[in-house]
Parts: sequence; C-alpha cells; structure tokens
Amino acid sequence: MIEVADRSRVFARSVANRAVRRLDDVVGGPARRTVVLTLALLLALDSADQATVGASATQLRGAFSLSNSDVGLLVAVTGLVGAVCTLPFGVLVDRVRRTRLIAVVAVTWAIAMVVTATATSFSYLLVSRAALGAVTAIAGPGVASLIGDWFRPGERGQIYGYVLSGELFGSGFGLTIAGGLAALSWRASFLVLAPPALLVGWLMWRMPEPARGTQRPLRVGEESLDDVPLDGQAGDSPRLTAAQQHVRDNDIEPDHDRVHAIDPREWSLPAALRYVLSIRSNLTLIIAGACGYFFFAGVRAFGVEFVKGQYAVGQGVVSALTLLLGAAAIGGVITGGWISDRLVRRGRISGRMLVGAIALGAAAVCFVPGLLTHNLGWAALVLAGAAFSLAAANPPLDAARLDIMHPTLWGRAEAARTIIRQPAQAVAPLLFGVLADHALGGGHAGLQVTFLIMLVPLLAGAYILLRWRRYYPRDLATAVASLERTQARADRSRAPRPAAQPASPPGG
Repeated sequence: MIEVADRSRVFARSVANRAVRRLDDVVGGPARRTVVLTLALLLALDSADQATVGASATQLRGAFSLSNSDVGLLVAVTGLVGAVCTLPFGVLVDRVRRTRLIAVVAVTWAIAMVVTATATSFSYLLVSRAALGAVTAIAGPGVASLIGDWFRPGERGQIYGYVLSGELFGSGFGLTIAGGLAALSWRASFLVLAPPALLVGWLMWRMPEPARGTQRPLRVGEESLDDVPLDGQAGDSPRLTAAQQHVRDNDIEPDHDRVHAIDPREWSLPAALRYVLSIRSNLTLIIAGACGYFFFAGVRAFGVEFVKGQYAVGQGVVSALTLLLGAAAIGGVITGGWISDRLVRRGRISGRMLVGAIALGAAAVCFVPGLLTHNLGWAALVLAGAAFSLAAANPPLDAARLDIMHPTLWGRAEAARTIIRQPAQAVAPLLFGVLADHALGGGHAGLQVTFLIMLVPLLAGAYILLRWRRYYPRDLATAVASLERTQARADRSRAPRPAAQPASPPGG
C-alpha cells in the first residue's frame, strides 16, 4: 500500500513538472509564467465570486425567499459599488506600488467572503455583497497596468488572452465547484473562495513592482523577476507598439488638440477622465466590450437554470456542459489575442478592432440555434462556438486600449472603462430577471425569450467597432506624439544644469 502511494506521488510530481515546463514554453519562461498565473488568478477570483451567486440561486431562493429580480440585485449591487470604487483605485494604481496595493486588497477580499457566508437575512447579504464590490474594484486597473509594464507591446493581445482565461476558469469554478457545494450549503460556496483570495495576496506581496512605461519588459526565457529593473530604477525610453510604429512610418497625423507634454501623473482625476473619454476609439472599445460583458453577465447569472429547463438535465450534465463551454472559451481568448497580434504586426493597424467585431457578431449568430433547440448534442456544438467567439473578442479590445493611452494613464483609463462596463455588467442580471419575470411571463419560457432579445447588444457592439475603427490610427498617432513629448520633457528635466556664473561684485 505504501509503495502504491509512493508511486502515485512520483507520477503526480512528474505530471506536474511536465505541465509546468509546457506552460513555460507557451508563455515564455518561469518569470513570465509567475506573472501570468498570478494575474489570471486575480481575475478568476472576481469571476468566480460573481458566478457563485448564479450557481447558488436555487439555495438562496429557498433560504431567503428570493425572486429572479432579487438574485439579479445581488449581482448588480456588487458591480455598481465596484464601479464607483474603481476610481480611487485607478488613481492609486497610477501612483503607488501596485503589487503591494493588490496584495492588501486581496486579503480584505478574503475577509469579505467570510462575512458574506455569515449572512442571516437578505438585507445582511445585500450589504455584504456591496462591501465585497468595493474591494473587487482593484482587479481591472491593476491587471491592465501590470500587463502593460511586464510585457512587450507586440504581444499584449496574446498575453491578455492567457490572463483573461482566468475569468473563464473562475466562472467555471463558481458554476461547478461552488455550485456543487451550494447543494450542501450556500454558505460553503462563498467560504471556499476565501483561501484563493489569501493566495493571491501572498503571491502579489512577493512580486516586485515593474518599472513603468515598458522600460524593461519581461523577455522570453527570463528565469526570475528579480532580474528586471524595478519602478524608479533607470531604464530605456518607453517603446512603441507595432501599431504605433506603423502609424509613425505612414506619417499619420495626430490630433494636435489632444497631444500633451505633461506627464499624466500630474493630472487631477477629473482631468484624466475627461481626456481618456475624449478619445473616440477608446470610447468605442469600451462600449463594444461592455456589450459583450453585459450579455455574459446575464448568461452567468441565469445560464444554469436555463440549461436545466431547456434540455431537461440534472446538475451533473450541467457541470459537464459548463466544462465544455469553458474549454471553448479558453480557446477563444487565446486565439483572439494571437490573431489580433499577428494582424497588427502585418500592418493592419485596426486589426484588433476588426477581430473584436467579427467575434461579437459570430457569438450572436451562434447563440440563436443554441437557445432555440432542445437537442443537447446540437446545442453543445453551437454554444461551444458561441462561447469561443464571445471570449475571443476581449483580448484584442483590451490590448487595443493600451496602445492608444499614455503608460501613466493606464490605471485611470481602466477605471474610466470600468465606470461604463461595470454598471452594464452589474445591471444585466437584474434586467434579465425583471424582463423574464415581469415582461415575458416568467419561468423558463421567459428566460429563453430574454436571452434572444439580449443578443441585440452583441450585434450593436460588432457594428460600432466596424463603424468607428477608422478613427483608431489617428488616436494611435496622438498617443505616439504625447509619449514622445512627455519623454523629451522628462529628459530635459533630468539633464544637468550649467553651473551658475558668479555674480560680479558691485562696481566691478
């Protein structure tokens, strides 16, 4: 018996080592693997928390006599509070040590999960979810800023794909593991998320702070994060992305009214928000991304109930289907980022917006037969295509926003995005629930028609990306001009001043 156990441990260790080596080959080495996995885990935690409410909906209804609208409100309040709190976090991300900030917030996150699990009434649960939303607001600005500084500009789409896969793993964890625990106790489904939050805090506390402005990104094969210059250390000038270099080579004129020479860290929060929202293609990317997240949030909240009613299956089949769709979505985020990076390197300046538009449109088309059919096999096939396409839109859009923004604006730019995206994502479950309950007769039929109606935002997102992508090259040129001017101003301020000539004595 002992020999069998020893052989099992050796086999497990061998499999784990091979998996780590394979992951290193994919992401480019141990140092890059550490950053990618940590940031992915941070997003997974946020996504798992939101999915847990939907997966525990049946048990929460029984415990607190809730309706679909009440369940939607539980999800909505977290997102709405998070949207407000992302503003101060965006400012902090641009000005303080990001890794330590995220570490402290992650520990607070774990405490908030425990408090949520102790709720004794719907009001208590609602307040605890609101408090949780306040601490989850760090995820968006922190991840965007760290990806921008840890990785080369030309690979951000692909890296974003790896990191965003954490959202999908988190949703799968919330819908399957936490959902399964909810059958025993809904409190356990929230408590199980506290240890991962502590792990994120520990990992982030140990991670060094990268130099800002992509002065020294992680190279492929890098063994340790300790070899990289940290924030405040000397480094090379900020590097242009492939898209920005194409803009310069083609002599595309910037919008001179928005070119700035002052480092955005010196701006006030209102000034920074006005600036980032004045960039037309940035606003287009934010709205299009919000359309995708809006639909995904509604599916995450009510998808389990819909699948059970539409295909007459139990929790086991739902879990298996969730794993299939999750695998398809992971393939989508990786593929979408990879394709968009290749298009940009080949000179398609607006390639990332094009990939996002095609992906959102394809997702809407694939969802229709999946929502109408009662054949589980056919539904699994088309819904897998829909999950692949919906997930493929996010990495290109996220990477495209970094390219048109000054590096010291990344945190506040992500906060501005969250102000628009998070309320849409938060309100989605509430709107889905209200529409299904009060406008469409309630029950399974109400949910089915609701899902079909809510495909319209996906098509709208695809349309605005195609319609407004022509402004992207000029916004890139504006970012290049601003980056060069702020760098030149910083270089002049660091240059040694000539020694002052001694004053002539009076009468000399």
